[in-house]
Amino acid sequence: MARQGRCSAIGVVLASTLLVILSLQFKIAIAKAATFTVGDTSGWTFNIQSWTDGKKFKAGDSLIFNYDPSLHDVATVDVDGYDGCTVSPSSNTYTSGKDTIKLKEGQNYFICSIPSHCDWGLKIAVNASA
Repeated sequence: MARQGRCSAIGVVLASTLLVILSLQFKIAIAKAATFTVGDTSGWTFNIQSWTDGKKFKAGDSLIFNYDPSLHDVATVDVDGYDGCTVSPSSNTYTSGKDTIKLKEGQNYFICSIPSHCDWGLKIAVNASA
């Protein structure tokens, strides 16, 4: 019986150690994701396309869109929607004025779907690496 108890104790210690290591790796992966406020202090506003210049984005990073919801919204679109300033049925539109959107790997496109706003420069394209 004594041996069985010792083996069980060793198994518990090993399992606990493994659990701690896995938890730390998960926390490190989460900590690597960054948060960016679109437009910095100006927020989600006109002529914002150059805001992405010089920034490096990764899949899993989050963008925070701050804006007056009585004036703007944020729509996720594909490249055609971005180029043509149009929203498709598959687009998600956010309207809270303080939206957080997680980037997926590759190109991510965002526009304001209020008529003419995208045409006036209220849109950004963000490339997120793996």
